[in-house]
Amino acid sequence: MSKTQLKPGFLKRQPVILQVLPEMRSGGVERGTVEIARAIKQAGWTSLVASEPGGTMLTPLARAGAMHIPMRLSSKNPFVMWINALRLAAVIRRHKVTIIHARSRAPAWSAWLAAQRTGCRFVTTFHGTYRLQNKWKQRYNNIMTRGDRVIAVSHFIADHILKNYAMQTDRLRIIHRGVDLKLFNPANHSPSRLIELTREWNLPETLPLILFPGRISRWKGQDVFLQALASLPHRNFFAVILGDDKGHETYREELEKLITESDLEGHVRIAPHTHHITEAYMLAKVVVATSLEPEAFGRVVLEAQAMGKPVIATSHGGPQETVLPNITGWLVTPGDARQLAERIEQALGLSEEDTARMAVHSMHNAQKFSLGAMCEKTLAVYEELAS
Repeated sequence: MSKTQLKPGFLKRQPVILQVLPEMRSGGVERGTVEIARAIKQAGWTSLVASEPGGTMLTPLARAGAMHIPMRLSSKNPFVMWINALRLAAVIRRHKVTIIHARSRAPAWSAWLAAQRTGCRFVTTFHGTYRLQNKWKQRYNNIMTRGDRVIAVSHFIADHILKNYAMQTDRLRIIHRGVDLKLFNPANHSPSRLIELTREWNLPETLPLILFPGRISRWKGQDVFLQALASLPHRNFFAVILGDDKGHETYREELEKLITESDLEGHVRIAPHTHHITEAYMLAKVVVATSLEPEAFGRVVLEAQAMGKPVIATSHGGPQETVLPNITGWLVTPGDARQLAERIEQALGLSEEDTARMAVHSMHNAQKFSLGAMCEKTLAVYEELAS
């Protein structure tokens, strides 16, 4: 039986799940919140989400059937966090909330206090490796380990938790992030959008596309990617660095300068995030996601594989669990431009037969990390606590 299709009467009362996070703007945490909100609703349960007022993800959240409760949950001010705890306690009582699920530290403190006051069950999801520069910071981060159940988005994150925080392993659950295999499917792209993107990016017809998706940020490693491209003995490629630069405009300017100085003009374009990401993957010969710091999971790596594309990622963090070396792609040493250049050259030289073989393996591998599996496992955690 699917966890999203419960037998009538399985639980005495259908659960009410309240997810809390700082804000509903674009990002992996926000997208995961919407996906779980939709799964909760499809299970016949009640789905609530509390976050800052406004945000681009509120429309998808409403479509998912969740009620949004505006609350100033991004503040790290202790007094505000205490007030938020009282407000969340009131929400829990008013809506008879069964489980409150925190996805970030500041709202997690408020959610934990509210759960203590009301007897509501408390769940957290560890979405990343929070910095541990001092004891105060570690105590602040520690709230994410206080859940009745603590969800880690990868084995890498689970190992990080157990190494740096004192908590019982019986409360820890590993649930990999999920990829929507209906959306990220080679058969599901739009030819008209392919043409639109080709024109928008002014892609040359005769050159293979190297796609580097991800927010423009120094830790993502776009500068190392450009160094690798510059070291290739030819310019028989076109590369698109795809992502928004909000808050990192200076770094983007550095990248633009590096493109000029490295004789890459006319072969590299920096483009803002597109809603036609499926078509962007379809256009690519190879997808590169070589972050300098470990990714907690790294959805880009799985999305590309679901689209049948070979990937090049760095050999740390989540991609070590999702890339099959020399089968679905390659793993390179973080920050090693020379090694990255070698793998890019290898990918560009793939024959049609090798490309087709890797596509089959990549799509098969992505099925192990489906959105459906993520939702079922998360709802199973809720059931475990609610029953």
